Amino acid sequence: MTVTQEMVTEALRPVEDPELHRSIVELGMVNRIEIDLPTVAVAIDLTIAGCPLRAEIDRRVTDAVVALDGVEEVTIEFGVMTDEQRETLRRNLHGDPGATAGQQQAHGHAEGRAIPFADPDNRTRVILVASGKGGVGKSSVTTNLSVALANRDKAGGGAKNSVAVVDADVWGFSIPRMLGVDRDPVIIDEMIVPPEANGVRCISMGFFVEENQPVIWRGPMLHKALEQFLTDVYWDDPDFLIVDLPPGTGDIALSLAQFLPRSELLVVTTPQPAAQKVAQRAAYMAHKVHITVSGVIENMSWFTGDDGKRYELFGAGGGEELAADLDVPLLARLPLVPALREGGDVGHPVAADPDTEVGAAFAALAERIDVELAPKKRYRSELTINS
Repeated sequence: MTVTQEMVTEALRPVEDPELHRSIVELGMVNRIEIDLPTVAVAIDLTIAGCPLRAEIDRRVTDAVVALDGVEEVTIEFGVMTDEQRETLRRNLHGDPGATAGQQQAHGHAEGRAIPFADPDNRTRVILVASGKGGVGKSSVTTNLSVALANRDKAGGGAKNSVAVVDADVWGFSIPRMLGVDRDPVIIDEMIVPPEANGVRCISMGFFVEENQPVIWRGPMLHKALEQFLTDVYWDDPDFLIVDLPPGTGDIALSLAQFLPRSELLVVTTPQPAAQKVAQRAAYMAHKVHITVSGVIENMSWFTGDDGKRYELFGAGGGEELAADLDVPLLARLPLVPALREGGDVGHPVAADPDTEVGAAFAALAERIDVELAPKKRYRSELTINS
């Protein structure tokens, strides 16, 4: 059977760029196809020089083309997009600030874009994770909840949930390490493409400063940084956007309430009264800025010893009491296990293995959030009542 360029193009159409999750054909990355059976040569233009996922693109292209009858060898020549090609790609994916009604509108700080997640028609569920105080494992909960949600099948069948995380704890950023991210974001014509690990994309201040460098910024600078996280980053309409808040009820929490008025808040506490009372302040802050508090998560609820007995090292009942005070459900009680700390240190989230005690707890938590707390109504701007 004769292999044509059109056949090779169609074989490449399902191949996605691993960072942009779009067909390399639609992105304009396929520069040239040459056929001299049993060999097919393909020239691919990468989005940037030194693309960290070049080897993965090589594998995907080779697998797709060698599957054609009569093709025994695939050679790939890599080039790099021109500035004009990158600009076109960015405009197609991320919007054009000069777009007219009916065209894709811009979403990015650098070009005066709006925050997409504030749009009533946006379908992303935005979940803020707060604690009021540090040391209760809020970032561990954020990381593992995100992975557990990403491991769930999307309602309607087949595909997994698309999940993204904003590490808004600009002073104590830790999400990239806990998630297992091993590369920096990619910049394509001022559009920031977030790295992905364990099925979750994330952005963090940790990508922009040295690990041991303190962030000594006043409120307006923090406000602008968070705005840029929400606009200049190419999020690609995830099913869930999880935001890890810093401890307390200061500038960042207020900025995010302004940026993300449709968000839900989860409060993380530990069983002892000292943590519970401080976590309560985070919930009260949410009420004042009209953010819905959806539930309480109690972390470090017990430790299971080698004898199989549960030891409540930090007391008991704090999460339940806080949930009752706030009139919201206690969504989960999470055990204290060494694997949770170890996994955070080396980037192997425990939620990736739902067969373990703590992995199963996170899987159950993700199910409750995905199903039980799913919005019952959605406002649609195009639906109007004629008077």
